[in-house]
Amino acid sequence: MNILGIDFEDWFHPQLIQRYLDGKKRTPTVINGLDKILDFLRIKNVYATFFVVGELLEYKPEILDKIINQGHEIGFHTMHHTRLDEPNFKEKFQEEIIKFANLTEKRSRGFRAPTFSLNYQSSWAIEMLVNNGYSYDSSIMPVKTSMYGFTNSEIKPYKITSKSLEKNDPEGELIEFPLLVGKLLGRTVPTSGGFYIRFLPLSVIKKSIIEYEKMRIPSTFYIHSWELTPEFMPKISMSIKDRFITYHNLKNTLSRMDELLKKFEFTSFSRYIQKYNL
Repeated sequence: MNILGIDFEDWFHPQLIQRYLDGKKRTPTVINGLDKILDFLRIKNVYATFFVVGELLEYKPEILDKIINQGHEIGFHTMHHTRLDEPNFKEKFQEEIIKFANLTEKRSRGFRAPTFSLNYQSSWAIEMLVNNGYSYDSSIMPVKTSMYGFTNSEIKPYKITSKSLEKNDPEGELIEFPLLVGKLLGRTVPTSGGFYIRFLPLSVIKKSIIEYEKMRIPSTFYIHSWELTPEFMPKISMSIKDRFITYHNLKNTLSRMDELLKKFEFTSFSRYIQKYNL
């Protein structure tokens, strides 16, 4: 059994896009693709965790009931898709947790840091999450990239604390579900969704899931809402590199996800935790 998290965010939330937004009006559009995503999951008979950027619930409160009523789970993705390690964000994070709890009737028990920005600069967030009733996190990428990740992190679920992000801490109260990684040309690479499902050969991703299944480890997979609904994603003028990372192969993301969901079994974090009594 594997785990599917959908980072439910709009076109102006990704970090690479935010640097090009000066003066641009930030009217949500990707939010209009929710019904398409829910229909896709219903047809595939798959439950997922929606890590929602809170300001979208403020903009359109009915999102909550649409997600919950179809058996999916709500998770927290900050209120405005702010990196945890942004200067002075610690003071605002507690307020955001409370606001999100009010918006979701305190239904959220899981968190994902935008751009996987949980690191030793931002590990203060763990205690805040635990103190506010959160039981799991999924923000650790077990491979170092230019934007995030750790070199020697565990790949199976484990307990984390502010002093131990890469390895299990028996005193931890928050379960970490690290993202899926695999091998390509002898090197460890992220194979957990997002840009990687658009860029890598699908065979590499399938092989990494199979390897996890052999080890009886859940493959924790993520996808962005805008990757499943590219028709609602406007094209922003960006550098060649940032444009490639953001828009490459968007048109084929849904069909690639469809192929993975046909071959492998996925569920939400809460259903996995309940099934395996974590």
